[in-house]
Amino acid sequence: MASAVPSPSTIERTEEELDLTPRHSLDTPWRAVVWNDPVNLMSYVVYVFRSYFGFSQEKATRLMLQVHNDGRTTVATGSREAMEAHVAAMHGFGLTATVDRVEP
Repeated sequence: MASAVPSPSTIERTEEELDLTPRHSLDTPWRAVVWNDPVNLMSYVVYVFRSYFGFSQEKATRLMLQVHNDGRTTVATGSREAMEAHVAAMHGFGLTATVDRVEP
């Protein structure tokens, strides 16, 4: 009984048909997203954004209103590790937050 060994041309064709492109580049940025919740006051969310991120009153208020009206807002983008640190800090303040990959 002879074993079936693929010919080099079959192997080349198979490799050409495979999509070996990475789904996401290593430098694809991540984002920290803060979600709306029924617990925290709007003034408290503004306070957190100002005290932790150093946002101006206007920017912190605009982002808080996005959370309130749209259900979420992106508060920062960057490396995954940095965004995980921001999300952990938001959790420490009692806010609901997650890390998401920024899609192109």
